[in-house]
Amino acid sequence: MAGPEIALSVTTYQKPWHLRRALASIAGQRGVEGRMEVVVTDDGSTDETPAVVEEFRRRVGFPLLFTTHEHLVYHPSRSRNDGARATGAPYILFIDGDCVLPPDHVAIHLAHRKPGSAMLGDCHRADEALSATLSEVGAERGDFLEWNLDEERRRINRRHFKHRLYTFVRHSRKPKLVSNNVGIWRSDFERVNGFDENFKNWGAEDDDLGRRLRRAGVRLESIMPYTRLVHLWHPRETSITKRWRDGANAPYFLRPAWLTRCRNGLTRRPLGDLKIGVAGRPARPEQAEAICRQAGLDAKSLFSLDPAAASRFGRAEVELLFLPGEGRFSGAAECQVLVVLDAAAVSSRLLKNAQRIAADRTFPDRPPEIQFPLSEFARALDSIV
Repeated sequence: MAGPEIALSVTTYQKPWHLRRALASIAGQRGVEGRMEVVVTDDGSTDETPAVVEEFRRRVGFPLLFTTHEHLVYHPSRSRNDGARATGAPYILFIDGDCVLPPDHVAIHLAHRKPGSAMLGDCHRADEALSATLSEVGAERGDFLEWNLDEERRRINRRHFKHRLYTFVRHSRKPKLVSNNVGIWRSDFERVNGFDENFKNWGAEDDDLGRRLRRAGVRLESIMPYTRLVHLWHPRETSITKRWRDGANAPYFLRPAWLTRCRNGLTRRPLGDLKIGVAGRPARPEQAEAICRQAGLDAKSLFSLDPAAASRFGRAEVELLFLPGEGRFSGAAECQVLVVLDAAAVSSRLLKNAQRIAADRTFPDRPPEIQFPLSEFARALDSIV
C-alpha cells in the first residue's frame, strides 16, 4: 500500500488546550481521506500533551505519530525537524499547534503544490475573548470561519500583495517565510538540510530557512489567497522581542557567511562533508597541504583537481585561498577563507572579501570573530555553519 501523500507536522509545547483544538480541526479535514498522516512534534512538554495526542490517536482513522525530546530551551527548529525525520511522506505541511485549520486547508495545499516551489501562508490572529469561545467540536466544524476577523483579513491581504510584489521584482531577501503554515516538498527540504537547529528561542529560524531555499533555487509562492489558519490567543513566548533584530538569534542570522545546506539540521554534517575547494595556486604548496592534512582534509584531492574533475565536483561551499600564491577568490563559494602564510602578501581587498581568516597575526580592520590563528585552521573551518 502506498504511503500518505502529505504529512502535517504540528509543533507544540505546553499548550494542551490549543493542541486539542488544532487536532480537532485536523480531524475535520475534508477530501483527503487516506492521503495524509499527522506528526505532533513536541518540544518537551511536561503536562498532559502526550495524553492528549494518545487520546486523539485512538479516535481518528489516519496515522498519528508523536515525537518529543527533553526541553532544555524553546527550540522550534528542532521540533520541526523531528517531524520531518519521523515521516517519509513526500510533502510536508508545517503548522503550529496553537492554530486551527479550515476544513479544506489540507486539500487546498495538496491542490496547489508545485515542483520546486514552497507554498507560504500565514494566519489570522484571534484575540483572547474570541479564542476562549472555541470548543473542540467547534474547531472540527470550522466555527471559527464565522468570526469577525476583517482587520486580520486585510492585514493578510496586504501581506499577499507584498509577496507578489517582492516576487515580481525578484527581491533578494523577501517574501518572508512564516513557519506556521508552509507546504514544502521533502526533496526541497532535504536539499537545504531542513531547519538550522543552531537557532534556539524565538525568531529568525524561518527567515533563515526561506533564504536558504531561495538560494537553492526553490520558488517561494503564496497560498494566502486560498487558505489561512486562525491563531488562537495565548501569552507571548518570553523570548519574543518587539523587533526581531533585538532577539537573541539576530547576530547568528546576520553572520557574514552561511551555507545553503546548514550543518546542524535534519542531519549533522561533519567538516568532511563540506565541499571545499582551493582558489588559485599556493606559492608554498607543501605548507598549504600540511595545514589541510592537520585539519583532516584530503589535501591530495584538494590540490590536484583538474578542470574536468572540478566540473564534476560542482561549486564549492567553502573556498580556500592561500597567501602567498596566485589567483583570487572566485566569488562563487558560500564562504571564502583566507589562509595567510606570509602577512606581507595580504591585500586589503582580499581581507575584505574573506569571511574567515587564518593567520599568525590579527588584522584590526576585520571583525575579531572571523579571525583564527593558523594553528586553529580546523576550528576556523568548523565554525562555518
